[in-house]
Amino acid sequence: MDPTLLWPACAPAHLTADDTGRTRPAAGWWQALLWRPELAPIDQSCHAERRLHAALLDDPLQPVDATRLARLRDADARESYGHFLAFRDAVQRAGTLEGWLLGLFRSGRIAVPPVFIDLVVQSVTWRLLADDQDAIHWRAAELLFRPQRVTRHEGRVLLGDRDTLDLGRDTQGFGDLGRLLAEAQAPLKRLEMTVLAPEQGAAYFARAAQPAQGTNFLLDLTHTLDRDLGHGLHFTLVHRHSGLGALAVVLTRWVQQLLGVKVTIEPLQRVDDPHWRWHLGLDAESTALLNDLYEGREVETTRQERLISLFRLRFADPAEMRADLAGAPVWMGLMADAQGVVKLKPQNLLLNLPLARDA
Repeated sequence: MDPTLLWPACAPAHLTADDTGRTRPAAGWWQALLWRPELAPIDQSCHAERRLHAALLDDPLQPVDATRLARLRDADARESYGHFLAFRDAVQRAGTLEGWLLGLFRSGRIAVPPVFIDLVVQSVTWRLLADDQDAIHWRAAELLFRPQRVTRHEGRVLLGDRDTLDLGRDTQGFGDLGRLLAEAQAPLKRLEMTVLAPEQGAAYFARAAQPAQGTNFLLDLTHTLDRDLGHGLHFTLVHRHSGLGALAVVLTRWVQQLLGVKVTIEPLQRVDDPHWRWHLGLDAESTALLNDLYEGREVETTRQERLISLFRLRFADPAEMRADLAGAPVWMGLMADAQGVVKLKPQNLLLNLPLARDA
């Protein structure tokens, strides 16, 4: 498995590391962005837009003043290039993708198109996994930058890539051709989704190397397996290839890469802590739920059922935590919204951990 071929949308072959291990985009990374549909010229593009695109391909870090940008005839093109240039310049000032992410989220002013944020998160996550041969880790890592749909099947909790599932539902997996055939009521083969298992690692990596983002592999979040042997004998096993366990591994690396602190993260099914001190949600829904539970407010059963998992985070060095919380666990949650969509927000781990240096 050649990691530079995986997730080509984030141009991994053009990512380098600085002396601290943080991620720097090379010129080729910016050139790859210029071919995204938001920036690549189309048939209707004016000469000024084509000249600007060609010039940036030749030297993606060259300055572009407002006068030059104003020559672009199309207002949407001017806006897209304006966002791109502001993003490029901010990353260059920050020095690394991690530095840009931290500065952006800590500023409290998110005026950047989500596509750029997701791209940077994907690029940093790629570097966390570049030496990892476990396909389930890679599939779990997609939660950091791609929404997922959750379904429960025969006692298992499964996540599928939202956009892939929606495309398959609308076009049965055949894109624009599928839409035309669907309108003509022509029969089509349904999109096949497969639950990812270790023996399918090569197939997942082959899919992850394709230009189109998304995957037809489902992530199994079942973390524990209950076994009843009869005669009063019952035991619980931890699923060795649990998607939740894989997600915990990825989030652990994310915290260390972005914040420089070592933590352990463990999936759990309940908060068993009479001295519950600190919590954070990995998404907006679980944040609200944990706040309500912490405050002792009643929570509807249907809402509780959307909770996918809890996690317990512990700092390897309690001295890295705020003094009044040193040694206490941080409880976290992951939850689907009312439409069954999971939108993990990795920035919550950057902003809401009780770090000593933020006190």
